[in-house]
Amino acid sequence: MTTDNSFSFGRRKLLTGLSAALGTVAIGFNGATLLAQPVVGQPDNRVAKPSIIVFDVNETLIDIESIGPLFERVFGDRRVVREWFNQLVLYSDAVTLSGFYVTFFTLAQGVLEMLGTIYKVPVRAGDVEELRTRMLSMTAHKDSAEGLRMLKEAGFRLITLTNSPPDPKGSPLEHAGLSHFIERQFSIDAVRRFKPAPQAYHMVAELLDVPPSAICLVAAHTWDTMGAQSVGLSAGLVARPGNAVLPVHGLPQPQAVASDLPGVARQLIALWR
Repeated sequence: MTTDNSFSFGRRKLLTGLSAALGTVAIGFNGATLLAQPVVGQPDNRVAKPSIIVFDVNETLIDIESIGPLFERVFGDRRVVREWFNQLVLYSDAVTLSGFYVTFFTLAQGVLEMLGTIYKVPVRAGDVEELRTRMLSMTAHKDSAEGLRMLKEAGFRLITLTNSPPDPKGSPLEHAGLSHFIERQFSIDAVRRFKPAPQAYHMVAELLDVPPSAICLVAAHTWDTMGAQSVGLSAGLVARPGNAVLPVHGLPQPQAVASDLPGVARQLIALWR
């Protein structure tokens, strides 16, 4: 397993521009044309057979609820962790759309302090530092190892792409005990654009030297699967509690949907193996 944090910005910009200009058709590597992803109301008959599964990490493979004790102590209600995470995703999108960049952990700490102001609850420096520590050491979902094992044994290459930045003390995936399943770990920090910005997904395809059609993104968030499908990847949705498909006509739908990772794995294996 390796952790990657480098990318060719010139080629990424070219690919992004071509994809945007051509709408539903994406230009692949070596001149290959990649067909668009299926949308609601259209048959799924144009998708290539991916050989690489790229996983989101936060909430998909590791459990953000493991941070709950901090929120219970500070706010008196561990359910605030869900509001914090939703605000974190919202502001990561806002940061990217506005042309700014700070790391996901730095933004997460700021959102914690913001919620303290909103709820008129004191958030101390120790709380802010504890959040970073807990984000680096979240536990794996109980089904993650089994789902990863199934896909690896079926012959898929397993990769990760996370909004979290690299850390010299090790990645959250390593702390969760799942890194031995993963061939390479990528962070959006290399392109300084949070998912679902297209640059993040193009980066992975470029560094793996494969066309987007060779990749299926598996995530617990529909905003992430949509971002991946917008540039030609396939997608699987792990519909963990609080997450579901977005059944809107004209929007791409995941090729596989289940409430846990083994369920998604079984569908992907049936589709492409």
